[in-house]
Amino acid sequence: MPGHSETRTLPWSAQQMYDLVADVASYPQFLPWTVAARVRSVTDRGDHQEMLADLVVSFKVFRERFGSRVTLWPADLRIDTDYIDGPFHHLHSRWSFADHPGGCTVSFAVDFEFRNRLLQGAAGLFFNEAMTRIVRAFESRARALYG
Repeated sequence: MPGHSETRTLPWSAQQMYDLVADVASYPQFLPWTVAARVRSVTDRGDHQEMLADLVVSFKVFRERFGSRVTLWPADLRIDTDYIDGPFHHLHSRWSFADHPGGCTVSFAVDFEFRNRLLQGAAGLFFNEAMTRIVRAFESRARALYG
């Protein structure tokens, strides 16, 4: 099962980066291979919000929709995503954001496994490059939004 983690220091605030990642509906505007996004619901749970969202990803002949539960922890500046339905056996990701002088530190970790062995094998071939491109897409989006 592929896994990837990375930490980057960026010149924007932790709150700005948290807000950018939490804006799932905007992902098709900037995220590679994401062709559609739909937020099904957002439920306030007191100390956190729970968002149910669908993404459609497309890469060459591969096009899949998957649903996820996105848990937004605003006090902790953390976002957890867990798989609900679609082509995966499992998927979990975590974003965390921390301010520091001159910007913030963004940490991202993901692991997943496709149900289909063929897709899983194909994912292994380009997984690290794809994850790096995705993290950089968020950085580019921040640059476009925040300067």
